[in-house]
Amino acid sequence: MADKEIDTSEIPPLREDFFRNARIRLPRKKQQITLRIDPDILEFFKKQGKGYQSMINEVLRKYVDAQRE
Repeated sequence: MADKEIDTSEIPPLREDFFRNARIRLPRKKQQITLRIDPDILEFFKKQGKGYQSMINEVLRKYVDAQRE
């Protein structure tokens, strides 16, 4: 779908304060490791498609965040 075909009529315009309060957040540098994962777990994430390693990282991040609360 081309950008001009996307219906943006329900999206409110951004106000000036949006950009005034915006912060630049650079991604954290990730550390490469070797990790042993059960084959069925790895297969599940691989079936999700491209970016499965980032998805595993996100799942682990949510777990860590929940444990900190």
